[in-house]
Amino acid sequence: MKSLPIDGVLPQLLNALRERRNAVLVAQPGAGKTTRVPLALLKETWLAGQRIIMLEPRRLAARSAARYMAAELGEQPGGTVGYRVRMDTKVGPSTRIEVVTEGVLTRMLQEDPALEGVGAVLFDEYHERHLHSDLGLALCLQTQSLLRDDLRLLIMSATIEAEPVAELLGDAPVIESTGRQYPVETRYRPLGPGKRLEEGAAAAALEAVREGDVLVFLPGMAEMRRTDTELRRLGLPDGVKVAFLHGSLPLQAQDEAIAPCGPGERKIVLSTSIAESSLTVEGITAVVDSGRMRVPRFSPRTGMTRLETVAVSRASADQRRGRAGRLGPGICFRLWSQQQQLQLPASGTPELLEADLAPLTLELAVWGVHDPLELAWLDPPPQGAYAQARELLRSLGALDESGRVTPHGRRMAALGGHPRLAHMALASAPLGWGDAACELAALLGERDLLRGERSADIRLRLEALRAWTRGGAASGRTSEPGFAAAAAKTAAEARQWRRALAQQLGASGSAAVGGPATDASPASPASDAPDASIAPDVSAGFAAPVAHAASAASVAPAASRASASPGASAASAADAAAGADGSGASMARAASAEPPWGLLLALAYPDRIAQRRPDGRFLLANGRGAALAHLQPLSQAAYLAAAELDDSGTESRIDLAAPVSIEELEEAMETRFQTEETVEWDREAGAVRGRRRVKLGALVIREVPLHRMNPDEVADALLDGIRQEGIGLLPWSRGARQLQERIIAMHSVNGTYPDVSDEALSANVGQWLAPFVHGMKSREDLRRLPLTDALESMLDWPQRRELDEQMPTHITVPSGSRVPVDYSDPAAPAVAVRLQEMFGMRQTPRLGGGRLPLTLHLLSPARRPVQVTRDLESFWSSVYFEVKKDLKGRYPKHYWPDDPLSAIPTSRAKPRT
Repeated sequence: MKSLPIDGVLPQLLNALRERRNAVLVAQPGAGKTTRVPLALLKETWLAGQRIIMLEPRRLAARSAARYMAAELGEQPGGTVGYRVRMDTKVGPSTRIEVVTEGVLTRMLQEDPALEGVGAVLFDEYHERHLHSDLGLALCLQTQSLLRDDLRLLIMSATIEAEPVAELLGDAPVIESTGRQYPVETRYRPLGPGKRLEEGAAAAALEAVREGDVLVFLPGMAEMRRTDTELRRLGLPDGVKVAFLHGSLPLQAQDEAIAPCGPGERKIVLSTSIAESSLTVEGITAVVDSGRMRVPRFSPRTGMTRLETVAVSRASADQRRGRAGRLGPGICFRLWSQQQQLQLPASGTPELLEADLAPLTLELAVWGVHDPLELAWLDPPPQGAYAQARELLRSLGALDESGRVTPHGRRMAALGGHPRLAHMALASAPLGWGDAACELAALLGERDLLRGERSADIRLRLEALRAWTRGGAASGRTSEPGFAAAAAKTAAEARQWRRALAQQLGASGSAAVGGPATDASPASPASDAPDASIAPDVSAGFAAPVAHAASAASVAPAASRASASPGASAASAADAAAGADGSGASMARAASAEPPWGLLLALAYPDRIAQRRPDGRFLLANGRGAALAHLQPLSQAAYLAAAELDDSGTESRIDLAAPVSIEELEEAMETRFQTEETVEWDREAGAVRGRRRVKLGALVIREVPLHRMNPDEVADALLDGIRQEGIGLLPWSRGARQLQERIIAMHSVNGTYPDVSDEALSANVGQWLAPFVHGMKSREDLRRLPLTDALESMLDWPQRRELDEQMPTHITVPSGSRVPVDYSDPAAPAVAVRLQEMFGMRQTPRLGGGRLPLTLHLLSPARRPVQVTRDLESFWSSVYFEVKKDLKGRYPKHYWPDDPLSAIPTSRAKPRT
């Protein structure tokens, strides 16, 4: 066994785990922690013959690590060292080290919370912070605290900040290994203006392949295919092959990508971040890093997850760079500038903080946790996303109204996969379409088989898959590069779903699954199936689909109520979801050979049932808008069930969907439909209208007029209409408006008077107007509303009397004339009066008990304004004499005394003698 850097700290690590239950190991890439540490722990006395479980974030890394350790012992996987990953398990009676992917540990803990027979759990590459690794650690810490104080936990990583992790583990010791890293030269090659990512990646790869094998990091499969095309356009040197490394590829294709080249050959491996850590791609001497990666982002606002292409962190960039220096000196081409390097985030965001939490929430409910804060987390789950997930699970019948897991929910968790897909499979079995649901779940869990297909119709993908499955013949879209491999992987995934579903349905599972079988798969690689000599772990769980999470429907299905009762089974929950009246059975009997794909999607995504609007766009059951990207046959469907939506804009784009009839939905999902009677203000009609509606979430399926309406509800709706349209809807006479203004003016000096501004009247319309609108229901009826009486009703009798005294409608001026008061500006009531009528009045009249002076608009004999004042005394003593000169010249026959305070006021040209 060759020496590795980790060997230098193994004694320190072993001693730490003898004295303490937990430890943190920080070891640089290439140190050998993944393969040396588990083998070293096997000899420890505290292990006492128990097994070691080591978590790897990816299947490829798990299988690679197990094979390497088995080879070190001179064995094959399934002996002392084995592995459990999705669709591939090799463990046996003598297995002591099990390398598993993260979801497998969750299943093991749910089946046996005490982890009997397990002495240590190792979390490798923990810095990647996948959702299931955080969940697994939280569950293991509780197991250690409550049930197994002898259980050892070891966190291993290359780039993690060790102190917070050590604190979470009870101030665990931290052991560091420097690793063995050969020098790597870094060259920055930023993309020029207008230059595409694949052009820069291909050019750098062709330059680097002259010296050895090249690993190219790209965001996803689309960029990988475009880079492959660009490489072939530029011209590959003789003896150079291109390989893909992507999580959606079959395991055999992944193994070929990391295998060493034959004599005289070189390779360019196009990979996502799957090759960033945990495994060594044999022969790599150069790395080309695009600096981009694709991550799922969940929005609690919309309840949907979408993939976003983001810049890598500095930690990830260093990990990628290190791939070139694992086996010898290397070179790294970075397709960005040194300035951009400084702007990269230090580390990535944990998946737990940005992912759809429905799978985690279901696992916590099965574990018995209602509040995630009951467990210890490095970063607790966000409350918004967690609450959204609970609503979804309640909608699917996995949780009861109190938030406890139902029997149906337990079967969903045991079945694996995303809760939506698990519910679909379980609910479809009583309908006779369990087999088709498994096929659909497998298709939704993988990448789109028909990349670039303009139509969003998922039936095209299913037809292509079934055509390939029946004969393996390559024709049309099925002959495109990569289709056969993707179809083989999807078919294998469907078989895994069927096995798991049959196991959950019990002895009658095979019959209950029903539907046309599609297991015959001539082109499926043998490596996709577990070794027949090793017991398969069909409950190991499935990866959650990336872009298929959404908010819960507002109406809980019958499955929720049925499965919440003691002893209820998943089958009964599915029966309830299919229709409590036995309609599910009739559907199964009458079903044609073609499965109702839209209905199956609706079972998984009830909140994404879409109704076509008159303009061709769609409304989803969750209330959001959606639209197809372009005109296509699906555009004519009255109803769709959408499986995949892009929520990047104000309106979601429908990427995958199938048509569904309202009759199918009503028969199979009867309890999701609600009938409501509404009495509402119809703005267009200008009247209250009653309607009886059948609704599915936010969708109005049918609507008929309601002729007999409750009078109180009519009055409430009319008042609501006034709120909506404003009090301008009321019949404002001149007297009513003046009364309102007088009360407002009084309110400004005496706060005991009500606020009757337009805004206040509109906000409190139900309090002051309700007694006056009974028997009315339209804009026409409101014309006979006694609005003055309604306003006066807001005042008691003393207030009415005081209002007349202190805010009168008219005042009497010295000439004896009664002049109306203008309250249009309640803060400054005004009167317009001829100057001559005010002779003899020294002080400005005041209202509101002397607290509000009148604004006097003094007029000429022709009633033209000559002065505006609120200080009459000052006007007489100064301004009057200037005004007098002007008026006397224009109106010489009128009376213009030298002393206005002693003069006789008059409404005529001259006072009577």
